[in-house]
Amino acid sequence: MIITKSAPFTKEEIKKLREVFDTYIKTVIDVEKKICSAGCDRHFESEQILLGQGSKQSDLWGGGIDTDTKEIDFNSFINIRSEENNASNEILDLKKRKIYDELTRFFFKEII
Repeated sequence: MIITKSAPFTKEEIKKLREVFDTYIKTVIDVEKKICSAGCDRHFESEQILLGQGSKQSDLWGGGIDTDTKEIDFNSFINIRSEENNASNEILDLKKRKIYDELTRFFFKEII
């Protein structure tokens, strides 16, 4: 189940988001509009939802959260962008990475 919103996820929503990978939730966040699309099987699914809602590709970054360890990761194929000097699955720009981390903590504050 994919849920896309600009407010924090509720405990019930987080329970539904865990249905795909049990303890891991994949996320794509628009770091400018502060919208999170979570619960996808593959990041491009949430990326397409956000693009369809008017997000810009350059503002979308992917990663996820382990709901048991609370570890946030910054790894997704959608992050590979040579034109933006991001030649890795990881978010390399420290400013964008920090924003992604802060927004993930905001969206998942019910469990972090």
